[in-house]
Amino acid sequence: MQSEERQLRIEEYLQKVEFASLDELSELVDASASTVRRDLTLLETKGTLQRTHGGARIVNPRSDEFTFSARDTHQLAEKEGIAKACADQIRSNQTVIIDAGTTVYHVARYLENKSPQIITNSLPVANLFAADNRLEIVISGGVIYPRLGVLVGPLAVEAFTKIHADVAVMGAGGITLEGITNSHGLLIDIQRAMIRAAQKVIFCLDHTKFGRKSVSSLCDLDCIDTIVTDGGAPADLVEALRARNLEVVVAAS
Repeated sequence: MQSEERQLRIEEYLQKVEFASLDELSELVDASASTVRRDLTLLETKGTLQRTHGGARIVNPRSDEFTFSARDTHQLAEKEGIAKACADQIRSNQTVIIDAGTTVYHVARYLENKSPQIITNSLPVANLFAADNRLEIVISGGVIYPRLGVLVGPLAVEAFTKIHADVAVMGAGGITLEGITNSHGLLIDIQRAMIRAAQKVIFCLDHTKFGRKSVSSLCDLDCIDTIVTDGGAPADLVEALRARNLEVVVAAS
């Protein structure tokens, strides 16, 4: 692949996912890390992207699809129902990992009276409880992406390799019988570390995520304990997931 084609593919991919790791981009264009670094340096001089620790981010995204505030308006009623049902799965005083998804942000809002210790890479979740002296909030390190409201990168991943939690509450881009998928590698690396750190893993997925495959594979179904969804989830897929020994909780309307 010629350099111009590599750089075009890198730019197009970053327009879709906003940011990506060096390994992810190397795999995308089937080139060595050193070659991709040179491509990124050239694209940065053109003002197309910004280099980050371990990867790159697009400077002017064409879409607000990944902006936290924009995503939080999607399926809002379903998210509220899922959040209440998920909060019922969590006992008082547990240590709970909350990821950076918009649905799990709503879960966090229903946990205050359970006095959990919360560990998160989500700035909106951290801000939600910043003034509440009844809760202990642990925030991962990492690179801040303001539009996403999330901390990402190697430091964020490392933070979750050094902890143990009772429960991880997570979101994703899609679920099929083949497993869970999500939008891009930097989020996936952190979510995998979260899964390994938790005794119980709960995914909160509204009905639009069922039968859908996102960009990258996150985990197999055997990594999950519970899925919380809404009444719009397809009944055949719900039953197929239950047949795989997964607990599927369908929130009340």
